[in-house]
Amino acid sequence: MSLVAIVGRPNVGKSTLFNRLVGMRQAIVDETAGVTRDRHYGRCEWCGTEFSVVDTGGYTSSDEDVFEEEIRKQVVLAIEESDLVLFLVEARTGITDYDEEIADLLRRSGKKVILAVNKVDTGDKMYDVPQFYALGFEELFSISSANGGGTGDLLDAIVKALPAEDEDAAAFPDLPRITIVGKPNVGKSSMTNALLGVDRNIVTPVAGTTRDSIETHFNKFGYDFMLVDTAGMRRKSRVHEDLEFYSVMRAIRAVEHSDVCVLMVDAQTGIEAQDMNIFNLIQRNRKACVVVVNKWDAIEKDSNTMKEYAEAIRSRLQPFSDVPVIFTSVLKKQRIMNVLEAAMEVYANYSRKIPTSQLNEAMLPEIENWPPPAWKGKYIKIKYCTQLPVKSPTFAFFCNLPQYIKDPYKRFLENKLREHFPFTGCPIQIFVRQK
Repeated sequence: MSLVAIVGRPNVGKSTLFNRLVGMRQAIVDETAGVTRDRHYGRCEWCGTEFSVVDTGGYTSSDEDVFEEEIRKQVVLAIEESDLVLFLVEARTGITDYDEEIADLLRRSGKKVILAVNKVDTGDKMYDVPQFYALGFEELFSISSANGGGTGDLLDAIVKALPAEDEDAAAFPDLPRITIVGKPNVGKSSMTNALLGVDRNIVTPVAGTTRDSIETHFNKFGYDFMLVDTAGMRRKSRVHEDLEFYSVMRAIRAVEHSDVCVLMVDAQTGIEAQDMNIFNLIQRNRKACVVVVNKWDAIEKDSNTMKEYAEAIRSRLQPFSDVPVIFTSVLKKQRIMNVLEAAMEVYANYSRKIPTSQLNEAMLPEIENWPPPAWKGKYIKIKYCTQLPVKSPTFAFFCNLPQYIKDPYKRFLENKLREHFPFTGCPIQIFVRQK
C-alpha cells in the first residue's frame, strides 16, 4: 500500500488534515504547538484507491526542547519511507525560515511533493496563496483542513500521483491487535522500539513523552500483528493538562479496540494502585492480558526473587490471577522475545473455540461430582454447556433454576474450565440460562 507523509513546521494543521483524511479523530489536535511527536499512521480511501497516511511532528531546527531533535529524526524517517510527501504550509503567516528549510530537505530527498496551503478559510485568504510558488514546487493547492475546503481536489491529485499498486497485492488482513499499556515512564515506547528493531517511537526520560496511540504493523519471526504503543495513564487527580487528558482517552480507546494488552509495570515500584486501575480497565473490557515487569536489571536478586515477585503480583490480581508474568529489561534487551511469545500464546487462547461435545465431555462429570448447592430445598441440575460465538471466551450453562446459581459456583466452573482447557491470560465470562 502506498504511503503519503504529511510534513510541515509546527501548528500548520497537519494532525487536523490527517484526521480529515482518515475520517476519524485519531490524532490529538490542540492549539499548542508541538502536540504531535511520533509518527502516526492511518488509512485513507478516495475514489476506490486506498493508501496509508502518516502524520509527523512539526519540523524545527531549534535545540531548546529535549524533543526537537527526536521529532526531526521521525520526520526524516517518514519522508524516507513515503511514496509521496504532502508539504503543508499556512496562508496567513507566509513563507517562514522553517518552511524554506523543509522545502530544501524535500528537494534533496528526491521524493514527489505536493504543496498544500492550509487555513484558507475565507475568500480573502486566497490572495495569500500565490506567494508559496516561491518554494519551488509545481503543484500547489489551497485547502482548509478544519472545514474540508479544497481537500477533494487535493485528494484527486494525491491519488493521481501515487505509484500504481500491484494488482495481486493482498488486502490488509484483520490482524491481532496487541496494545502496550501502563503508567508513564515504565518503558512502553522502549519496548515497542526493541521489538521492532528500529527507533519507531520517541523515547526520553521525561514522563509523558508519548501522546498519541501509535500503531505499527509487526511482521517478523513468523508473527504478524498490529502493535500499539499508548500514552502513560495517570490517576485522574494527577491529570491537569488538556493534552494529557486526550492522551489518556486515546490509550483507553486503544485498550477497547485491542485483543491482547501487555501491562508494563516498573520493577522498582511493583504493582501500585494505578497499575491495578489499568488492569481493572483491561478486565472490564474482557481483553487478554500479559504482565511485563520492566527494569528487572535494577533489582537486587537471589534465586527466589523472581518466583516471590510473580506470586506477589498474582495475589494482587485475584481472582483473575491466571496471567503470564514476564520479567524484562528493555534497556539490556533481556527476555524481549518472551513477551512476544507470551502475547501470541495468550491471543491463541483468547480466540480458542471449544467444540460443544468436547466441552460437555470435560465439564459434566465435574458438575456431577460437585453439583450446585441446593437452595431452599430445590435441587439445581445443569444439563449441558456451550461456548457462545463472541470474541472473548464466554460460556453458557443451561439448567432448571438459573436464578439460584451464585457467584462462588460460577468461579468454581471457571476454575474447572481453566483446568481442562488452556485459557491462560484470558478472562472467562460465564452465563447461566434457563433450559
